[in-house]
Amino acid sequence: MSKRTRGNIGEDAAAEFLERNGYKILKRNYAVHGGEIDIIAKKDDILAFVEVKTRSDGFIADGESAVDIRKKRLIMKTAGIFYDAYSKAHGEAFCRFDVVSVVVENEKIITAKYYPGAFDNSDV
Repeated sequence: MSKRTRGNIGEDAAAEFLERNGYKILKRNYAVHGGEIDIIAKKDDILAFVEVKTRSDGFIADGESAVDIRKKRLIMKTAGIFYDAYSKAHGEAFCRFDVVSVVVENEKIITAKYYPGAFDNSDV
């Protein structure tokens, strides 16, 4: 299975989970020069910027550990660009940075873990 196929499976699962739990998906694969956010979702007054890491079963490192300080900085910079435009049109919202770690085997999800508030600007 290609890395892109595996990633799509994880992102689809994360988006479905968020929707089942009352979130509205605003954007998927939001990209600007220098950064990309897998999912931007809203629930009540919370904007969740969600990084999805999908790994094959047996992969040495887990998905959560792949969200290093460099990746956090890029996500936060990209989120700031989105938020500037969003807040002008919709007003202020509380921003949260979440991580979803998915393990896939033969195109089937083995495990998925959701970490709301996985990091913030004190982590970078």
